[in-house]
Amino acid sequence: MKSFILLSAFTLIGSCATTKYSTKIDNLKNSIQVNDSTAIATYANTISVEELKHNLHTFASKAFEGRKVGEPGQLKASAFLKEFYKTQHILPAVGDSTYYQTVPQSFLPQGVNSSANVVAYIKGSKVPEELIIISGHLDHMGVENDSIHFGADDNGSGTVAMLAIAKAFKQAQSAGYPPKRSLVFLHLTAEEIGLYGSRYYVSNPIFSLENTMANLNIDMIGRIDEKHKNNPNYIYLIGADRLSKHLHFTSEKINAMFTNLELDYTFNDEEDTNQYYYRSDHYNFAKHNIPVIFYFNGEHNDYHKPTDTPDKIDYRLLQKRAQLIFATAWQLANQEYHLVHNKDM
Repeated sequence: MKSFILLSAFTLIGSCATTKYSTKIDNLKNSIQVNDSTAIATYANTISVEELKHNLHTFASKAFEGRKVGEPGQLKASAFLKEFYKTQHILPAVGDSTYYQTVPQSFLPQGVNSSANVVAYIKGSKVPEELIIISGHLDHMGVENDSIHFGADDNGSGTVAMLAIAKAFKQAQSAGYPPKRSLVFLHLTAEEIGLYGSRYYVSNPIFSLENTMANLNIDMIGRIDEKHKNNPNYIYLIGADRLSKHLHFTSEKINAMFTNLELDYTFNDEEDTNQYYYRSDHYNFAKHNIPVIFYFNGEHNDYHKPTDTPDKIDYRLLQKRAQLIFATAWQLANQEYHLVHNKDM
């Protein structure tokens, strides 16, 4: 392995077994250096309200019929994602030939047709074998009682954010700023029926799980919940410190530098009764000891209802949240050190 990733955790937190924990934390925080702030800001600003809105009005339209797993509407949604990546000249990740990772019918619950994860890839320039996975589920609930569940927030918002983030990274690469580590854009199927798309991926990984540095999972980032109706400049973060406080501190530093959102950790509390940490696709990566962040806006009155429509999205807020995720992914893909795991502190 290259020296870029061989610098050990002890370089960051101190090799002495008797080093105080508080000192290790301070050393860890001080080790986080952001060297590309101008480039990060430049390419984060290419994520536009207009494109997010345009793509979401397509992705959460009648044509995609609520994107139920294995049904024609979901297949159309997957084809839309594939065509976007082809148009942007972002490579397919499956054998460098197809954007689809088929999830066979035998893996899914009885009565559910086969489906596919959609996977695109930007190869790292220095340590391409190391990667950051940016994920979000593409499926929703389909049609129930003759009503389409459009799923604009759940998870159309996360899906179009991923497209905008991927496009921004591709523009940076084309301008001479490629990521040092590889980036994988993983649109997961079958989340709504039990996280099957991510379960299938970690059971049949396209890229080594051992070399997967982090998973940034996006699931509902376009709305405002009741708690924040008078202070909408927020995002819930779940899981960032569970496996790697280094990831948590990196996230906080990037937010302070670029977006200044309120990072609400309410649902990261292990005693929280909602238990969201276990309810979206990041959890299947966390089970494999991969540090994760789950980005979430909280539930609202249109959650899992046909009324979750594109006209109710706060596109300025969606833009800002997508810019935070982009900037965090940029830092992770380019920082000198691998993330330190809590178990190594």
